Amino acid sequence: MKYLLVLAVVWLAIWLWRKNRREEMHDAQQERARKAQQRTPAVGPPQAMVRCAHCGLHLPAADAIAGPDGAVYCSPAHRQAGATP
Repeated sequence: MKYLLVLAVVWLAIWLWRKNRREEMHDAQQERARKAQQRTPAVGPPQAMVRCAHCGLHLPAADAIAGPDGAVYCSPAHRQAGATP
């Protein structure tokens, strides 16, 4: 009878330890997921890309500089170089 009691106490201790361990692992997993969401930057919609008429560099249309002839350039220096014949 006393062996059954010892066995029951050991089983209860192991069960409680494993239950607490599962809860800790679950909490840690949720914390890692929350941190991963905070680190991940929000990605915006794709932007239209254009090619520089002087050097051929592809850049977002919002960053491009329009030339007088309707061409687009990546910098003011390339715009000046493209405008002069």
